Amino acid sequence: MAGLLLRRFIRIQPRAPMSAAGGAAPFYASCPSSPRTVAHLEVRGEQAAAEVELSKKSCIPCNSKDLHAMSEDSAKKSLEQVTGWELKNEGDILKLHRAWKVKNFVKGLEFFQLVAAVAEEEGHHPDLHLVSWNNVKIDVWTHSVRGLTDNDFILAAKINELKLEGLLSKKKATSQE
Repeated sequence: MAGLLLRRFIRIQPRAPMSAAGGAAPFYASCPSSPRTVAHLEVRGEQAAAEVELSKKSCIPCNSKDLHAMSEDSAKKSLEQVTGWELKNEGDILKLHRAWKVKNFVKGLEFFQLVAAVAEEEGHHPDLHLVSWNNVKIDVWTHSVRGLTDNDFILAAKINELKLEGLLSKKKATSQE
């Protein structure tokens, strides 16, 4: 019920299914046929397919006794499935981190509303930061295990699927900003 109310409040559209190639087909059409380019696109297609698979999963409750923080090696392997995210070690706690630059302060708040709806639906809540007036940063980690779990990668994949047209600035954000 809460998910339905949130969708009505912030007018989230139902998620459109992504193609296994991550929508790269038009790019293939305009791309010169070179082995390097094709190999790169095939790898990106596999990553996009893995991310779509991950985004179809649901987070498990964090109070589960079977939930444990993953090793850094496992996290690095899982990181390949969530485009744009990076690992951050903060006080011996491994976190997923990503930054975006939005058009303005209000667009940053709209961005957070979209993320909040997904987080509520999954029962897994990231740390949201609006720095300065247009830098959005998100840290995802499982507080109860003081590290990363599959839940974090699932949530990151779902955040990656959000429709952000009209919110993001043309300038690219960096993690150090």
